[in-house]
Formats: sequence, C-alpha cells, structure tokens
Amino acid sequence: KKKARGLAEVNNKAFPAPPANKLSRARTNSIGRGSMEPDPSKSPTGGSSSLIFLGTGCSGTLPDARCLLKPSTPPCAVCSMGISLPPEGNPNYRLNTSLLVDYCHDDGTHRYILIDIGKTFREQVLRWFVHHKVPYVDSIILTHEHADAVLGLDDVWVVQPRNDRNDVEQIPIFLTQFTMDSIARRFPYLVEQRPEDGDEDAQAAKIDWKIVQDDVEKPFVASALEFVPLPVMHGEGYICLGFLFGRRARVAYLSDVSRFLPKTKHGKKLILVHNSLFR
Repeated sequence: KKKARGLAEVNNKAFPAPPANKLSRARTNSIGRGSMEPDPSKSPTGGSSSLIFLGTGCSGTLPDARCLLKPSTPPCAVCSMGISLPPEGNPNYRLNTSLLVDYCHDDGTHRYILIDIGKTFREQVLRWFVHHKVPYVDSIILTHEHADAVLGLDDVWVVQPRNDRNDVEQIPIFLTQFTMDSIARRFPYLVEQRPEDGDEDAQAAKIDWKIVQDDVEKPFVASALEFVPLPVMHGEGYICLGFLFGRRARVAYLSDVSRFLPKTKHGKKLILVHNSLFR
C-alpha cells in the first residue's frame, strides 16, 4: 500500500491551486476569529491566525528512497520529480505530517501549537520555522505514538521558549495514556526529567506531560485554544486522534484515518483537513 496526502506541500500552502480563501501561511483568519479576511480591529498589531503545514507526507516521506536506489523502468515520475526541483516549490517533496497552528489572541500575541513531531522535525524547523520566523513552540499535541508522529521529540529542546532570564520554560505536551506509555519506553530520559550529573543545563528538555482522553466529550485547552479529541481508526484495532479546534470557523484535522467512528462524526460546518490513501 502506498500512502499519499491530499494536501500539497508547495510553498507550504494547503491546496495545489488555492483560491483566495486559502488555508496557508499567506494568512488565513480562520482560526480563532472565524473570518477569512484579516480583522485588524481585533488585534492591536493587526495580526491573524494561520495554519502552517510543516509536512504532508507519509511516514517514509517523499521522494521514496527505494524508488531512487532501485529505479523501475520507466523511473517513478513522482520520486524523480521529488529530487529534481527545490523542496519549497516541489509537490513531491513531502516531510512527515505535521501542523503548526499560529494562534493569534485578541490582544495580538501569538501562540504556536504543534501537532505531531515526527522523524523529519529538524528539517521542518530549519526549512519552515526559519522561513516563517517562528521563534519557538508553546505547546505540542500528539495524535498517536507512531514514529512519524513522535520521533522528533529528542529535538524538542531546540524550540522550547525561554523567559526574560533566558531560562528554558517547560513545554506542555498533550497525549493519551497509551501514547505516554510508548514514549516512556522509547524516551525514558525525556519522561524522567533527570538532569545529567546534577547539571540542570544538561537536561534534555523540560516537558510537562499532560494526559488527555480519546473522547469527544472531553476537550482540553492548549495555549488558550480549545481542542476536541476526534478518535478515528488508523488501521483496524488502532485508534489515532484527530482534533477539532477554532472559535468560530472550525477546523477538523485528521492526519491518519482509515475509518470514522460513529462518535466522531460531526455535523456542523467546518474546514476538514485529512489524509488520503490509494493503492
């Protein structure tokens, strides 16, 4: 089975040929305000909220190294294009699926909420954080415990905020107990939070682990924005979380879904972002 995403990662925009009301860093006011046009009166700085698609690729990313190491006849057109054009303008260069919510509060301050931190997180920071001048991450939300959603945790310290004294502040990470148990086995040094040789500065990262429920009736708040968990099937027998968020315009973000559960179906008008699969 080959996996691809329904969102093009071209110039970090959400859709291959987006209309004027697009979900992209080219500014959408869809989160937190509900209007697709900036509303400077709501913020002293004239800021607005936006979605930054850090990655829209599968776990193995694109281009697929197997296609390039052992090319077929004729060569795979998708993966060949993946190395022939610069990544920022290449629809076939895709990193692990990850979304950065740039949430602008009513007072104009911005909070950066990251959904998933996979194997390609470091490249996403170098490519898109730098490009969009994102200085840090305020909170992290994990959809599940697969490698393409959590293996970037070792680099959390790179994007942790610092206070006025330049001390690293704790970063909250929201996840289910099932995901927490998996991370504790793979990243014990992040969970135990013990500094090396008693040196606080040598501590890998300062993390505040927050357990959430896979229940649509139990929302949680990350950086002042409410998220409603949307449990979906990610292959039979495995539950992954999507999330519903936004104050007026509602966004449903589903990164890994093979089947919807009855309790997750939502009848209200919203902006739906989810993966696509093909054989």
